[in-house]
Amino acid sequence: MSENARTSLANEPLALGALDGRYRSAVAPLVDYLSEAALNRDRVHVEIEWLIHLTDHSVLPGTSPLSDEQKTALRKIVTDFNADSVKELAEIEAVTVHDVKAVEYYIANRLEGIGIAQLKPLVHFGCTSEDINNLSYAVGIKGGIENVWLPAARDLVAQLTKMAEESREVPMLSRTHGQPATPTTLGKELAVLAWRLTRQLQRIAKTEFLGKINGATGTYAAHYASVPGADWQQVSKSFVEHLGLTWNPLTTQIESHDWQAELYADIARFNRILHNLCTDIWSYISIGYFVQIPVAGATGSSTMPHKVNPIRFENAEANLEISNGVLDTLAATLVTSRWQRDLTDSSSQRNIGTGVGHSLLAISNVAKGLDRLDVAETVLAEDLDHNWEVLAEAIQMVMRAEAIAGVQGMDNPYERLKDLTRGHRVDAARLKEFVGELGLSAEAEQRLQALTPGTYNGIAAQLVDHVRK
Repeated sequence: MSENARTSLANEPLALGALDGRYRSAVAPLVDYLSEAALNRDRVHVEIEWLIHLTDHSVLPGTSPLSDEQKTALRKIVTDFNADSVKELAEIEAVTVHDVKAVEYYIANRLEGIGIAQLKPLVHFGCTSEDINNLSYAVGIKGGIENVWLPAARDLVAQLTKMAEESREVPMLSRTHGQPATPTTLGKELAVLAWRLTRQLQRIAKTEFLGKINGATGTYAAHYASVPGADWQQVSKSFVEHLGLTWNPLTTQIESHDWQAELYADIARFNRILHNLCTDIWSYISIGYFVQIPVAGATGSSTMPHKVNPIRFENAEANLEISNGVLDTLAATLVTSRWQRDLTDSSSQRNIGTGVGHSLLAISNVAKGLDRLDVAETVLAEDLDHNWEVLAEAIQMVMRAEAIAGVQGMDNPYERLKDLTRGHRVDAARLKEFVGELGLSAEAEQRLQALTPGTYNGIAAQLVDHVRK
């Protein structure tokens, strides 16, 4: 189709990216924290809180604390921030060609209506743009992670933990290198993944969200030049902590972003473990260990009516990979800035919502996928019954123990079991016959004769308890 033969969609209010289009509903809660509009609202929040902080502590001569009514009116600028506010800011920025300066004017324009027009010089006092930006990003990222991403991730791990506990006693054939190996239980294998994910969530929950407000090159030069009598480090520290952040005392013009790199690395690691869960579950579905519960009215294939595809796990894999592509880039880029600063971080940080959003979308997909699974215990049992050779490990270890105890005829246990089992199947009858011919002590022989692939899983069920500790 030629360019002239089609209707252009370029001027329509349509999303270019999948997160703001097809998948909007799954990631919408992040918009309140990690969107451009949220960033601007948080900039307004930081600027207003800075003004209140300076007056509350009478940092500048001639200032005094505002009344409660004035503070409420100022903070209402933040709570009332909406689509009209975004439009107004955009109009101011069209003139200033500077996003943070537009915020300064946006606030200053409202002070007369509050009765404090004389405080216009106090808006953005002593600040470089990065003083406002680093704090605004930290506030938004903290809110998005703590209020949206972490709760979703924790719910998913709780769901997985519940599945592990419910299937803790269900015996399952393990596979190492894709080959039959020492049995386990389904619950124990799910618990391993839940445990790994939990460790990452614990790291993420301990994230320090750092911030600074110390001027154009991090030296408080303008602060001391204008008000030399103030303890500006204490003013800075108390303000950053007032915002719920951790004060960074030593920076260039920018807050160094190291905490962001650490956070994104931790989320990316969580993503990679979740990706591992997806590939494992996908593989269990493919060999029939899980049965997928069909969604009423859904189509698995446009031509094969029987298909119920593991699409939730496949979609999650793709979104986890996209998320990590963004998060890895952010973690690598944000820790470097030329001398006092450059603007690589400005463009980079506008993609934080994209990186976290694709992770959140993947979490949603995995949760929905897990919710549509039934354990096929019959298939699991049949698989175990077809692989009696996995008991070779148990037999040769019992032989070793017998040899240590002085029982004769226990030579070369590994080699004897290898000759019996390697490269071909051994059924129950042949294995039991072999055990009976070994000359074991009565107690050891009785133990081995009672053992089956379904009962040879050690304390797998008990190990599930660790995921709750």
